[in-house]
Amino acid sequence: MMKILIASKIHKLFAEEMGRAGHVCDEKILKNSDELMPLISQYEGIVVNSRFVIGKELIDKATGLKFLARIGSGMESIDTAYLGQKGIHWFNSPEGNRQAVGEHATAMLLNLLNKINVADRQVRGGQWLREENRGTEISGKTVGIIGYGNMGSSFARCLSGFGANVIAYDKYKFGYTDDFVCENTLEGVFESADIVSMHVPLTEETTYMVNDAFIKSFKKNIYIINTSRGKVLNTADLVKNLISGKVLGAALDVNEYESLSFEKIGFEEFPEPLQYLVKANNVILTPHIAGWTMESNVKHARVLADKIL
Repeated sequence: MMKILIASKIHKLFAEEMGRAGHVCDEKILKNSDELMPLISQYEGIVVNSRFVIGKELIDKATGLKFLARIGSGMESIDTAYLGQKGIHWFNSPEGNRQAVGEHATAMLLNLLNKINVADRQVRGGQWLREENRGTEISGKTVGIIGYGNMGSSFARCLSGFGANVIAYDKYKFGYTDDFVCENTLEGVFESADIVSMHVPLTEETTYMVNDAFIKSFKKNIYIINTSRGKVLNTADLVKNLISGKVLGAALDVNEYESLSFEKIGFEEFPEPLQYLVKANNVILTPHIAGWTMESNVKHARVLADKIL
């Protein structure tokens, strides 16, 4: 029997599954790692979300810990290497929201190309502008996916009925060409893509990967989608290229100005690049909700319970 601390909200299915297996779940929703510090030594398992920074000091306090479960995918705030050194298993659940992210990226792209957000706002304001809102089709375009893991592959599957040429580059994966995507090089993406969609984790290597030099490497003028992490994309450089026309439009579910927990952003102190984005008609913004569906809530609980058991 393990005693498990549920420190972040997770669907009740998780506790039910662990209970059926003979384990005891103690739900205490905590705000951050400081609140977790005095409690962690009491548990064999812990469930957290993105707001928790799990570093060496906290791990050293976890004298009886057997596993750490992260609700969601990103592990950038957790020292997984040190967990491994301590013999502590860690789990995340990218499988839980991959369909949600794929669908959301597709929805944002359709919205962007067909000016749905602009047209909706105009009609509500009494304007009926048809020629000004003429759209662009996905069919016949080349979509370049950067990062072909759970999220990138889900987006490729969602695009399969649109008649696009879908190519992908992943520095750490090979041999994944299938009915939905054709494996390619980064140079190949730069050469061919009309649309680029980011699906990489946030690491030292990917921080501000999408910058001025990256954008200018594309042969064509492009649309950019980012549903990965905000700091994968340099907002000031994006704005520069939106103004020049090199970037035709952007769909951003994530933002480099987000807090660690992804649940708020400092709108009271709008940085200048963000001021531009919120006024731009060729930019779609959502509040880090691509993986945030009713179904993914249940799936995260199921995936983590299955992995732990």
